[in-house]
Amino acid sequence: MKTSVRIQLMVMMFLQFFVWGAWYGQMSKYMFTQLGATGVQVGNAYAAFSIAMLIAPFFVGMIADRYFAAQKVLGILNLAGAAVLYFLIQTRDVDTFFWMILTYCLTFAPTLALISSIAMQQMKSSEKEFPAIRVMGTVAWIIVSNIVGYYALGDKVAIFEISMYSAAVLGIFSFFLPNTPPNPSEGTTFADIAGLDAFRLFKDRSFTIFFISSVLICIPLSFYYAMANPSLTDSGMANVENKMSLGQASEVIFMLLIPLAYTRLGVKWMLVVGLFAWIARFIFFGYGDGGSGEWMFYLAIILHGVCYDFFFVTGQIYTDNKAGEKIKSSAQGLITLATYGIGMGIGSWLSGVTADYYTRDGIKDWTAIWMVPAAIAVVVLLLFILFFKDNKTQAPSVKESEPVMV
Repeated sequence: MKTSVRIQLMVMMFLQFFVWGAWYGQMSKYMFTQLGATGVQVGNAYAAFSIAMLIAPFFVGMIADRYFAAQKVLGILNLAGAAVLYFLIQTRDVDTFFWMILTYCLTFAPTLALISSIAMQQMKSSEKEFPAIRVMGTVAWIIVSNIVGYYALGDKVAIFEISMYSAAVLGIFSFFLPNTPPNPSEGTTFADIAGLDAFRLFKDRSFTIFFISSVLICIPLSFYYAMANPSLTDSGMANVENKMSLGQASEVIFMLLIPLAYTRLGVKWMLVVGLFAWIARFIFFGYGDGGSGEWMFYLAIILHGVCYDFFFVTGQIYTDNKAGEKIKSSAQGLITLATYGIGMGIGSWLSGVTADYYTRDGIKDWTAIWMVPAAIAVVVLLLFILFFKDNKTQAPSVKESEPVMV
């Protein structure tokens, strides 16, 4: 890959996650303080992202990849997203805000697949070249989180203004990216995107347990994204966004440790360690405070790397190995739709319901709130330890003519 192309792709990745990181973790605090939203309304706003994630793969796989150059679609979607954000920042009614954020997410969610498509098609060896480009997204998230925290913008409409201007810049920049033409003869089918071919993997009990666990653990994951910022703010912790960026830093570190851990522990115990980390972090969130117990908050934040990498990234590796080359794409598509679409959608809604249930006279009982995702994580851990076996064989193969059971 030419150095100029590599720099272009790194800038693209940086801007993409700069746009996302400016608002995603802070939206709940903005809605609570500026819009007077209830927990359910906040949960619904985060669920809007999951709705968009359910639709996005079909848009990219069945329309964008087949008929249009990816970099042009990326540019148009970002410019459209900037336009939606312009109207969103004028919105003060919380119900209208939901429809605005849903519309924006529908423009944003497809771009996550598009940037990977654009980058991958310029590479000769994605496993060697992609990590150095993808890490710029994590760097961007850390930088924008620290900007928001340093200037105390977490509960201000400025978080969406930053995203709006950044999306406009990325939209224009996208038209100058390397050409990534459509491949009409290699278009992805509905079955590929929905992962229908991967349903044969459910013949393997351990994969079924892994799949169910992945969906269920996305429910606590949604609690973290939706409620961590307002929880830490209510505790009296200062510069919340700056400190939460430590989670992304730990993600980079533990990502690098995956090859060693995979060799030493194997897939089952890596996934178990990830689940234990989820339980621990929610307990720390629940019992920490902005004074003498602030160290618990730091541990909860730093555990993000273990929680995410050891479960979700390891899970992707496990799915690839279990599925084999023939249905690898379908299997990953199925996992993505089920986790980010269904699991996180349910979790976003439940986090809002839980926050309202444990609110009395405008005061949230954060300890009680955090015990709900902790309990869910305990159930997932027990389910996983009891029924998952790290067998090395792939799922049973089926003949080409065998129908896929849905």
